[in-house]
Amino acid sequence: MTPLLRDRRALVAGSLAMTAALTLAGCGSSDPAADSSDSPAKTRTVSTANGEVEVPASPKRVVVLDSGELDSAITLGVRPVGATHSASEDAFPTYLPASETKDITPVGEIANANLESVAALKPDLILTSKVRDGERYDELSKIAPTVMTEATGSAWKENFQVHAEALGKQAEAKKVLATYDTQVAKVTEALGGKEKAAATDVNFVRFVEGAEIRIYGKQNYIGSLLADIGTGRPPITDKAKDGFSYDVSPEKIDLADADVIFTSTYGDPGKAGTTKTMNSGLWKGLKAARNDKVFKVDDRLWIAGIGYTAAGKILQEFETSMTQ
Repeated sequence: MTPLLRDRRALVAGSLAMTAALTLAGCGSSDPAADSSDSPAKTRTVSTANGEVEVPASPKRVVVLDSGELDSAITLGVRPVGATHSASEDAFPTYLPASETKDITPVGEIANANLESVAALKPDLILTSKVRDGERYDELSKIAPTVMTEATGSAWKENFQVHAEALGKQAEAKKVLATYDTQVAKVTEALGGKEKAAATDVNFVRFVEGAEIRIYGKQNYIGSLLADIGTGRPPITDKAKDGFSYDVSPEKIDLADADVIFTSTYGDPGKAGTTKTMNSGLWKGLKAARNDKVFKVDDRLWIAGIGYTAAGKILQEFETSMTQ
């Protein structure tokens, strides 16, 4: 082999080696543009009531600051590390599986969370709403990315979608919605179909310690469930302030008359006036009372649940009550 041929072969081999080295260097580059197609995203952007928020792609330590957020997380298979509880009770709602709530750390009352307790849990995501914690948004955001919805109650379905996106559980959310729609259709059919359901007026009356009696309107959690089932609602519900509730004294409880009445109590039944009102002549004269169509239900489930797990249990109880 001539010296010139050996030199050419050495040059080609050197070029190939350099090309291979550059290729390997490119594969191991820390430049985001170089490996963005192969590496999973570490964060996602979620649209919230406070604008767009960057959240972890797969949050591991979630703190929830209201009952609706707690229901959403459990429904989607996420066990929060911390959660608030209602002012009237120290425990979490009993309608949720005990196995899913037993290890959750309490962080104070709803709308008054202990921020030190929240921070101590080192969350990577916080779920709440502006109506509950809007004034604490900046403080919460310093602890962890905070996803807030605008309000609670009647917007529960929209809120659930936001929670699902924040938790990275959109696929699971679709299954939850499908199950709910199937159950709603089943309940409506059990009532005799859409026409018969619509011809049955249903009221919800809540006795509240320290406040007047509330006849629930249509713009709230329970109102949305009744709308999905397709039941009728008495004319009094159209007078509800902001669609939420029409408040009355025990002396005007006859305004709550309907074919069927569901009732719940927040606080002590004696102090809330439940016992006295339901033993009165006005109450006993209601159509629902005369026909044994008054059903007492759990306030923390029917009013405070505000989620799909609660909704599933409410639909079960509703069907059982209406068809017994």
